Amino acid sequence: MRRGIYNPTSDAVWLAAFVDDTPKTVLDVGTGTGGVALCLMARIPNIKMTAIDISPDMLDAARENFALNNQTAEFVNTDIITWRTGQTFDLVITNPPYFNGTPAAHNAHHNADLVQWTRKCIARVKPGGMFAIIVDTPKTAVILAEMTRHCGNFRVLPLFSNKNVAERVLLSGRVGRAPHTQIFRGINMNNAQILRHGKSIADLFKARQKKSR
Repeated sequence: MRRGIYNPTSDAVWLAAFVDDTPKTVLDVGTGTGGVALCLMARIPNIKMTAIDISPDMLDAARENFALNNQTAEFVNTDIITWRTGQTFDLVITNPPYFNGTPAAHNAHHNADLVQWTRKCIARVKPGGMFAIIVDTPKTAVILAEMTRHCGNFRVLPLFSNKNVAERVLLSGRVGRAPHTQIFRGINMNNAQILRHGKSIADLFKARQKKSR
């Protein structure tokens, strides 16, 4: 990965690991330097990836990172809030700018309206397709509230560090499905099987089940 303009965090790895489908078409919203998209493509082959970001500098870095990893994508310099398109995707995935504060030099989104962000992302999902997101725990309620207007088959997975409360939450839902919810037992954010060995969360749960027998 090209480093310097923005270095992806473990959020990107966790979000990609949360996908347990094999989607053919994927939209990565707010791709940044491509961390989420590349992690997903490393595990699931033959994805047709579209990566969008409001920052031209971010997209330039993402193009370099895709080339370094022998991957290709369609790169779109746009704002998800104002993007006018009829395209829809099997999966829309996003690691949104959930922190508030002073905008950074790379001109990426800051202080985003996460309700609008979520709504516009879900609008790009095919019927029956999946929307997946990772957020800071305090933002979970507003995002779930918006997701319930459009999605069902919810999955909720808290991620912990050394604190007694979750620091991040992974959420997914399917557009147009019944309002069924699964809440998974939390996982430590430093789990080596995910961060170092590229396992999916589904793989991790299967291994847990085998050990418990």
